Amino acid sequence: MRLNAAAGVLVVFLLSVQVVQGQDVWRVNCSPTEICAVKGSTVAIRCSFTYPSRWKGSVNTVKKTFWFVEKKDGEPVDLTTASEYAGRVEDRCENSICTLRIGNLRERDSAQYKFRIITNQDVYASGPVTLSVTGLQVKVTKTHYCSGSCIYADLECLSSCPRASRPSYIWYKNGLKSTETTKTFNYYFYPEESFACAVKGYENSPSPSVCVNGQYCNTVAYSERSICAPKGSSVDISCTYSSYENNVQSKFWFSPERSHQGQNPSQPEYLSEDSQYAGRVQTTETWRRRSTLRISDLRDSDSAQYLFTFKTPSFEWRSDLPGTTLTVTALQVQVITATVQQSDTSAELKCHSSCSPAGVSYVWFKNGEKILTTETSYYKGLFHHADRISCALEGHEDFPSPAVHAPKLPSVSVRPSAEIEEGSSVTLTCSSDANPAATYTWYKENSNADVLLLSEGPQLVFRSIQSSDSGQYFCRAENRLGRRTSANTFIDVKSAPKITSLSVSPSAEIKEGSSVTLTCSSDANPAANYTWYKRNGNADLPLLSKEAQLVFSSIQSSDSGQYYCSAENKLGKRISNYISIDVKYAPRVPSVSVSPSDDIKEDSSVTLTCSSDANPAAKYTWYKGRRNLDLPPLSEGPQLVFSSINSSDSGQYCCTAANKLGTKESKDISIDVHYAPKTSSVSASPSAEIEIGKSLQLTCKGGANPAANYTWYKDNQTLPWGSNDIHQLASISLEDKGNYHCASKNKYGQIKSTSVHIDVQYAPKPPSVSVSPSAEIEEGSSVTLTCSSDANPAANYTWYKEDGDSPKASGQIYNITVVRAEHSGSYSCGAQNKLGRSNSPLHLTVVAGVMKSVAAGSITAVIMGIIFLIAFLLIRRKRSSKPTTEAGERPDNDAQVRMYDRPSAAVRGATPEPEAEVCYASVRFIQNQEEALYSNIKPAHLRRHKKDEKDMEEDVDHSTVTLKSHSATAESERHEAAEDPSALYSVVNKKPRVLK
Repeated sequence: MRLNAAAGVLVVFLLSVQVVQGQDVWRVNCSPTEICAVKGSTVAIRCSFTYPSRWKGSVNTVKKTFWFVEKKDGEPVDLTTASEYAGRVEDRCENSICTLRIGNLRERDSAQYKFRIITNQDVYASGPVTLSVTGLQVKVTKTHYCSGSCIYADLECLSSCPRASRPSYIWYKNGLKSTETTKTFNYYFYPEESFACAVKGYENSPSPSVCVNGQYCNTVAYSERSICAPKGSSVDISCTYSSYENNVQSKFWFSPERSHQGQNPSQPEYLSEDSQYAGRVQTTETWRRRSTLRISDLRDSDSAQYLFTFKTPSFEWRSDLPGTTLTVTALQVQVITATVQQSDTSAELKCHSSCSPAGVSYVWFKNGEKILTTETSYYKGLFHHADRISCALEGHEDFPSPAVHAPKLPSVSVRPSAEIEEGSSVTLTCSSDANPAATYTWYKENSNADVLLLSEGPQLVFRSIQSSDSGQYFCRAENRLGRRTSANTFIDVKSAPKITSLSVSPSAEIKEGSSVTLTCSSDANPAANYTWYKRNGNADLPLLSKEAQLVFSSIQSSDSGQYYCSAENKLGKRISNYISIDVKYAPRVPSVSVSPSDDIKEDSSVTLTCSSDANPAAKYTWYKGRRNLDLPPLSEGPQLVFSSINSSDSGQYCCTAANKLGTKESKDISIDVHYAPKTSSVSASPSAEIEIGKSLQLTCKGGANPAANYTWYKDNQTLPWGSNDIHQLASISLEDKGNYHCASKNKYGQIKSTSVHIDVQYAPKPPSVSVSPSAEIEEGSSVTLTCSSDANPAANYTWYKEDGDSPKASGQIYNITVVRAEHSGSYSCGAQNKLGRSNSPLHLTVVAGVMKSVAAGSITAVIMGIIFLIAFLLIRRKRSSKPTTEAGERPDNDAQVRMYDRPSAAVRGATPEPEAEVCYASVRFIQNQEEALYSNIKPAHLRRHKKDEKDMEEDVDHSTVTLKSHSATAESERHEAAEDPSALYSVVNKKPRVLK
């Protein structure tokens, strides 16, 4: 078998490469250290190693690694150079792990193997790995004979190697494969039968065939399973055979690989009949049934498997068992070491064959001329790069090895050789005449003369070449003896346009009105033509520009959008991706909308929305009324929301839209909030207290939107004043006195106001005066003067005596507790309020002595009159359900009950109404003087009463009746009468009369 060329190159490579770095110890680990293998199989021995990066003060680098068999004497020999292992070993190292692989094992390969490291500083070897090679054997155990010549026996396939698993076996009967697959089997066997076994997967290493019964059976045994011979030499292939029958009719050698096509495989061709072997083969045989096939002038094509067969009258050996494999190898010159200089190379060479015979000499040639004959296969010398070195075996100079030499100038070929289009498959091939075969490296020269390493190998393949692959290429051919560089080869890749980029300038923010340029660039060969488009739905139209650039001298907001371009040449057309142009601009004048847009009711939700076209988006600010920078805004944001709008929110609103490019203000929008009438009141102007005859304005206050309609009420009675909120009373009268309120109403609701009381005021009427007692007043008695006047506000009273300079008294009642003569005279009473004053006179006469006789009839009449009056009042009270005093009336001073007549038509300016039906009488019994009876009479105005009692009231006037009796306490009682405001008065119309 041929030595793997890669293994040899790798060993040489390790001579100059520093391996594991940073280690401080020598170490070689091999695993496993004991190996048992079957004869004819292949085994792998693996070791890993480390070594110090520095040793003995210097850098420590590996020069060589190799495997050897430990011997008692002599230097270790690299197994790759040992003739007994020729063609059967391979040494491969990678990442400080080295593996020795031995094929076609022989029993003599059993030995202890070691691994050695040679550095520039030292040598280190591993411990031994023990390899045991064993052959298979068939063990026959006879049990008993059967009738005739057969025998019943047990067969077992044996090996000395223990196995971790249970392999499958192959059994051969008379050279043909059997169906048995177990290690043992038993059956009836016949004397002519032979058996062999093999482990499945190692069919090329079967056991020898054995006879089951006796020494003679049908067998074929080959002397060697594998033979290696140099090209041009001769080889002998031998076997022994036996036949159960002595009468062998024919026998011959054949090769299954050399049989003619189409011939029946069961009928192998005799080698002497093959034209390729004509004159080069012969067969010899001895009496011991040993047959030998000799092949002369070996050729490479003679490498094959050779088998032997024979025939008897009843049997033909047709073997499934492997025969002898012949490997024909040519000599090769191996480069052991080489130092390449500028024009020369210093090298150590070896003439090598995987099956070199021992004891021969080697002949060396330079450029075809013989230069040296040596007994060893090695040769050292200095060679020019153009020299060609070869070797041959002495005596076989006509079969020299191929010459080794440095690479010749490489040539580069390009396929296809026509125009190269992008995407096609292109292969650049670098070739150079070199031995050892050259290694190739591809380079590309850039425009700036930089050289880019691309790949290694004789071919540079572009599966789909691109336009970027255009450029200058060259290759370098190199082997151990030198290197050469090819000339440049230009590759021009034609391509359809490629859109590589779309760019915009300026690349920063684009403002409206600025100049903007869009650029479309495409990698195309030949150069592309360009067309610009703006995206517009499904109907994009080309722009005017047909150039690589699209220029906006003054870009507008309407130019914002997505643009793309097309690039086209004769090879195709490409469309670019989109590029977006976003033109920034200040806000446009904002528009303002209100929702709801029609009727806005108080407490409803109202939203004002401000919108403006702006880029970047505007920020919005709301104001009530015009924008005032001195006042804070209402809010910010595109919407101003009133979740529950109030009437106070009515008014004008505006918003501003602003971004970093500017600010714009909207027009005003008006908000008119509708609402039901609110809480109202009535106000009087000039005042609720007004002088009779004056002008008075009543106003109903309280807002509403839309405006309310008003209804006026006096004392809860509707007034026919219309629906205005203001009513004017041109001349106020006593009839206008009362409580007023108003009601406001619109479509959203109504409300009733609070009321206001109108109090009509006037100056005092002429006062009425009275004296008690009313007759002549005796000296030493007491007297009471009383003054009353109709006035609003109530009058203040002052008493004067005509001959006095100062008031005698103030108040409505003037009491003289002890009357003397000087008290006689004329008196006057003045009634005054803020509106005026009125006076009334009174004459008082004092006599010296008093008659104390009182007519009995007079007393009786007075008593009967009082009884009659009381009865009348009781009947009247039952008839009337209303109180006699109206709301708002003021009581007379000093608890005197006053009754007013209806004001005359002249005062009111209207037709007089009927007089009231009922008068009030106040009756009080006073114990004063023993039997004096006075009657004081004063006129008074009457209140309105029911009409059916009018006639009765016409004969009644005010009468004050006082009943007096004499007692020891008369003086004190008179004083009480003057102070007591509950003195009884009887008020009647007409003329006063004294009850007698």
